[in-house]
Amino acid sequence: MTATNMRYVLLQQNSQLFYIEMPADYAYQLSALNLRLHKEISKLTAADIPSLPRAIAECNDLELLDEHASITGGLDYINKLERSFAVLKENHYPLISLLTEIRALQAQLEQWYEEYEETQM
Repeated sequence: MTATNMRYVLLQQNSQLFYIEMPADYAYQLSALNLRLHKEISKLTAADIPSLPRAIAECNDLELLDEHASITGGLDYINKLERSFAVLKENHYPLISLLTEIRALQAQLEQWYEEYEETQM
């Protein structure tokens, strides 16, 4: 994948940074989803609410200088996020609306990667 097709969303949780590589047209959606999840997560009453890193920046190019740092693919991150919310046993808050937003972005990314792979053949 060329850098021009991708954008990076930087997430922070405590002192740990996460670098998520997203198709450029979808990076903003991940940032917006992250902000919405942070706004709504305090309303959940389930026992094992996942802790979420906070979106802190987006950029077009990223060169990691720390040999221990790594870039996570956007679809991998969204799949993990979806799994962490899908297992919640929530009775009081309409968790389905958050899952719907996560799954919508997940489906868009799956389609983007399928189309990208087809153009690479």
